[in-house]
Amino acid sequence: MEKLPFERPLIQKINAGMPSKSGIQAKPAPITHIENVPVVSLLKEFGSPLFVLSEASMRKTFKEAYRAFSSRYPRVNFAWSYKTNYLNAVCNVFHQEGSWAEVVSGFEYDKALALGVKGEHIIFNGPHKSREELTKATTNGSLIHIDHFDELYELITLAETLEQRPQVAIRVNMDTGIYPLWDRFGFNYENGEAWDALNRILVNGKMDLVGLHTHIGTYIMTQDAYHMAATKLASLTTELMRKHKHRIRYIDMGGGFASKNTLKGAFYPGSDTAPSFDDFAEAITSALMKSEISPDNLPLLILETGRALIDDAGFLLGTVVANKRLADGRRATILDAGVNLLFTSFWYEHDIRPALSVSDQTEDATLYGPLCMNIDVLRGNVLFPLLKKGDPYVIKRVGAYNNTQWLQFITLRPNVVMIDTKGKPHIIRNAETLDSLNRHEQIPGHLEDFDQV
Repeated sequence: MEKLPFERPLIQKINAGMPSKSGIQAKPAPITHIENVPVVSLLKEFGSPLFVLSEASMRKTFKEAYRAFSSRYPRVNFAWSYKTNYLNAVCNVFHQEGSWAEVVSGFEYDKALALGVKGEHIIFNGPHKSREELTKATTNGSLIHIDHFDELYELITLAETLEQRPQVAIRVNMDTGIYPLWDRFGFNYENGEAWDALNRILVNGKMDLVGLHTHIGTYIMTQDAYHMAATKLASLTTELMRKHKHRIRYIDMGGGFASKNTLKGAFYPGSDTAPSFDDFAEAITSALMKSEISPDNLPLLILETGRALIDDAGFLLGTVVANKRLADGRRATILDAGVNLLFTSFWYEHDIRPALSVSDQTEDATLYGPLCMNIDVLRGNVLFPLLKKGDPYVIKRVGAYNNTQWLQFITLRPNVVMIDTKGKPHIIRNAETLDSLNRHEQIPGHLEDFDQV
């Protein structure tokens, strides 16, 4: 019989934050497999740390979201938010499911074209679009969402020189009861800017006004805000018909749906408090159906949600580097993935689990990354099992934003693997190397050589 390792007795003060309605969980259940693939085998084959994405989870979540909206409204389309995760394999999963592309930069626009997305199926958002990018989008028949008057006047001037007519919508910001108000993007509804912009577009006559767009915020925890936003866009729609006899083709409600991650400072976990796709769909579609828009001319409803579609599909795997004691006696566990890879740890209390069955003992701990920076904290206070050096761990719900906001800082960015619907892992982005980084650098001739004494 194998001798069990000694575990010292421990009396500790619980200091891991406020309990939830179920109290403080004493022992997090391990995550030993992802889509039936052992975590240990993934780390052995592809290295540590390692990002893993589940194709099955992405497709399942998308179908759930589409069902929620399409069962309540006759014309629905999703546009995948590239900034959420623009790895090519990820984008193509959602394009195969029927999503268009929603981009916010010239780089993302070119990425969508390179993947084979039709120009007319690309929505071009964002506050900065160069003249060259506006020309390209117009030539390709893409949907250009105008963000401010300077962009509007630039596009009016540009339209005079092009054979194609720009296909445009305006971005509308508004008070939906969410504070602070997201009034940076687009034209304001309440002060009349949005109506002013619409009038200028239609009177000018050189562009085709095809839609209305809003993006009311990020990680929105109440569906009521979307009901209000849809009501206001519907009002603009009916006013356009009344004054200009102009019918728009679509209303784009943007993104911002909360995922099941838990925000820092939240009393309840996000899995209990985040509205469902059905909640969001009911709020948005009921506002449109109850509006004065003619039932015969209901516009296409577009959703740009990203976070809620992919967060659950992403995992960050790794191994424990070391343990030590802080000055106040708390345990410090150092992991091999830091905030340079897990940018969302600045606003989420990420769910971090062991990847193997471990001791029933837990201890109030701070989980650090490997960076030589004091801000490299993945969890400030958490009741965590007594993992040892070399033990594997898994961080849940990391699919959104981490693979677009990650940094090559102190450590290299690791492999990214996608597990397909048959349980086979594929590398979808290779780990960086010193050679791949140096390939982009040049040293002036006078700096190439130096003497070492």
